[in-house]
Amino acid sequence: MSLLVVGLSHRTAPVTVLERAALTGQTPTRLLHDAAATATVSEAALLNTCNRIELYADVDKFHAGVAELSQLLAEHSGVDLEELTAHLYVHYEDRAVHHLFSVACGLDSMVVGEGQILGQLRDSLARAQEEHTAGRGLNELFQQALRVGKRAHSETGIDRAGQSLVTFGLEQVAAGAGEVAGKRALVVGAGSMSSLAAATLVRAGVGDLLIANRTPERAERLAAQLDAGTVPLAEVPATLAEVDLVISCTGSPGVVITADQVAAAVAARTAPTPLAFLDLAMPRDVDHAVHGLPGALLVDLESLSQADAATPGAGDVNAVTGIVAEEVAAFGAAQRAARIAPTVVALRAMASEVVGAELARLQARLPDLDDRSRAEMAQTVRRVVDKLLHAPTVRVKQLAAEPGGASYAEALRELFDLDPGAVHAVSGTPVGPQAQPASGSLAGGAAR
Repeated sequence: MSLLVVGLSHRTAPVTVLERAALTGQTPTRLLHDAAATATVSEAALLNTCNRIELYADVDKFHAGVAELSQLLAEHSGVDLEELTAHLYVHYEDRAVHHLFSVACGLDSMVVGEGQILGQLRDSLARAQEEHTAGRGLNELFQQALRVGKRAHSETGIDRAGQSLVTFGLEQVAAGAGEVAGKRALVVGAGSMSSLAAATLVRAGVGDLLIANRTPERAERLAAQLDAGTVPLAEVPATLAEVDLVISCTGSPGVVITADQVAAAVAARTAPTPLAFLDLAMPRDVDHAVHGLPGALLVDLESLSQADAATPGAGDVNAVTGIVAEEVAAFGAAQRAARIAPTVVALRAMASEVVGAELARLQARLPDLDDRSRAEMAQTVRRVVDKLLHAPTVRVKQLAAEPGGASYAEALRELFDLDPGAVHAVSGTPVGPQAQPASGSLAGGAAR
């Protein structure tokens, strides 16, 4: 597998660009299918969250793959390719694996160490499986990434120190509008992020909790789980004056709560604290103009990206970084060893054919040889061939697990004049070394 990652995130793009590039509705599925259908891509997966959009693909050509995936991101996001390119990053082969494993461990998150990304990675793999765009390569890669993420959280303190985006957002709300405990709250949306937000509010001791969602049945299911109430989505504007805190995270392509609605709600309230909003949607649910309204507090992804999240200690980050490096090396070694396996199989198959042909030739020359002698000679010949092949095949597997190991498979094919078609029949993939360009930014910057 030649893994290529092309994407953008909160680390490379401002929230205004991420908001415009956000993929909603059926767009992620269409992008996934279009990526898998390109000439250079054999497998594809899409990681699409509130602060990152990343295409993972198994490609046969690096430069063509980068060009095609970048163009598709521009087409489906609606952001001009030239503008988008300034914010894209590219990782290839081992650097791509390193990036994915780092993401899985929470090292690349807005809030370092948060564990919600594991669920998002799991959803990303599930979608690629359902849409039949992920094959064996990406399945193995993403499954391993999930294992690495779990290992990081179980073996280090990054799990205890890392917060979810919801928790971090609520801390920012508390700093400006007082503690969540005892407040009346409204959650708009009933997806995974909204459900996490609602559950977090309950754990924090929120008073009355209401759920609003476009699909009433989903709101009612979530409310039943948390002993909360529901309101129709159309009644959200009227409900704003009755609550102290609103958390919104819907899949709407436009604003759900306008500045005029907030201004009216603030005017109708008698509570001494600001009417607080935590907007976790991308694109935003709450009008950006709410930032300037007296009596209202808006915490959104843009303000969260500018805040200083409480991060794990350096020791925990270093420990997770070490785990990532170790797992990337092990995954790369396993992949390189797997690449030479078809060559070894083809070599042994060729040796078996030679032995079989020579034994048949011997039988023709010595037709009077008894069965026992013939069997003994056949066993001796096969034993000699096995012994001759044992050392080079074991050693080439060891060498192939090291960086640059593909050259040893090529040497084996040349030395024994193996038919490339025979190797391809075993592996199902083309043979031969491939260039491995370095990772980096499409804008010409350093690797992200």
